[in-house]
Amino acid sequence: MTKIILLLLLGFLVVCAIGVSCAKSLLVSVVIFMSYSLVMSIIWIFLESLDLAITEAAVGAGVTSVLFFVTLRKINAVEEEKESDEPDTKKL
Repeated sequence: MTKIILLLLLGFLVVCAIGVSCAKSLLVSVVIFMSYSLVMSIIWIFLESLDLAITEAAVGAGVTSVLFFVTLRKINAVEEEKESDEPDTKKL
């Protein structure tokens, strides 16, 4: 049973790796990278290496993703939400 779960996780890892390179949006790429790191930390848990799992979750999914989000905000790749009292009156 655990081998089936491990193979599914490895398959999802390959899909995430391909998805990051094929994504057109930088924000989507960062989110896929976060999921890649989280799945990798789960795989480390299955391999009974808890120290690497904690490090992967903290650094890979945590710190690195925050740095990517800050960088995307600095280069204006992520638009800030406009806080205005006027309703959006765009017509389709």
